[in-house]
Amino acid sequence: MNETSAPDQYQPAADPLAPVERIRTRACLEALPAYIAGKPSVDDGRRRFKVSSNESPYAPIPAVVEAATEALATSNRYPDMGVLALREALAARHDVDPQQICVSTGSTAVIADLVRAVVDPGDEVVYPWRSFEAYPIIVGAQGGNSVRVPLTASHEHDLPAMAAAITHRTRLVLLCTPNNPTGTALSHEALADFLRRVPEDVVVAIDEAYREFHEPATVADTTALFREHANVVLLRTFSKLQGLAGLRIGYAIAHPRLARALTAVTIPFGTSAPAQAAALACLRPEVLEELDRRADALRAERDRVQGALAADGWDLPRSQGNFLYFPLAERSAQFTAFAEQRGLVLRAYGVDGVRATIAEQEANDLLIDICGQWRERDAQA
Repeated sequence: MNETSAPDQYQPAADPLAPVERIRTRACLEALPAYIAGKPSVDDGRRRFKVSSNESPYAPIPAVVEAATEALATSNRYPDMGVLALREALAARHDVDPQQICVSTGSTAVIADLVRAVVDPGDEVVYPWRSFEAYPIIVGAQGGNSVRVPLTASHEHDLPAMAAAITHRTRLVLLCTPNNPTGTALSHEALADFLRRVPEDVVVAIDEAYREFHEPATVADTTALFREHANVVLLRTFSKLQGLAGLRIGYAIAHPRLARALTAVTIPFGTSAPAQAAALACLRPEVLEELDRRADALRAERDRVQGALAADGWDLPRSQGNFLYFPLAERSAQFTAFAEQRGLVLRAYGVDGVRATIAEQEANDLLIDICGQWRERDAQA
């Protein structure tokens, strides 16, 4: 799933000569939560590792950088509005018609397109909570009503409760697997059972921003589920494993009617030429091979860190993402401050928990060390 910038908290002093604003903004905006991005490292001369955003520790593959750089040479021209070359390549990869691939500026933008396409003011959108922080913002900005279904005690989607939460006003259900920030994933069987319980006129979006980090042997066959259910749409991104977070590009795999609706509401020329070129280069066979090696390495490193923490007494949700989740409740802010003092910038979620992205080995070793210090301090208290 995608990281964006938090709103600027700086408020300039009022200018007595400035005109008085009397414009009207939409009432629903007053209730929107602010998106809080991963906290940046403090620039105080001390080395810190920023693992507060779910970013790849690897730079983009050189061939991808080269493709994006070449595209800059013609940036005085608009990009291909239809994103045809990339859509054709993705369609071949997923064995669908190119018209079923809908590209936008990151999977977050695709979710926003989806909400604009199916949600009228007052309609309901059901999703798990806690999950991707942009969900309530996107739904509320469209005037939709969020129906947040709490995660289970094991920090997983409560699919029976989500099915029960669907009403005649529900237009969309969002599922995030692996779930950001908890890392838990939905099995194929659980998804199949849930989809049998959802009315055919309710869209079910399966947000798979972190799919590449899931263990391949147990990842859900969402393509098969897509083919079986005309109300399913799959959401993917190039921001995570491919390392194109700064270029902003993601896509949906949709059935024809919904695909046409998504195309109708997306921003014209939104996906830049460098982003299109970079994403297309990511689909070259030799690049895919390198990305697979990187995914293997990140999964191994995630499992190494989670295993070390478990041996030290930590009971964390089993993560299938490129991050770990610490359900520390009201101690979340204290833990992030403790870690930052020792050189590691983490991501706190209110009084729910803390997320740590799997990064370079030195950062991961530091996380293990800090977690050991935290437990040792607790034992001495």
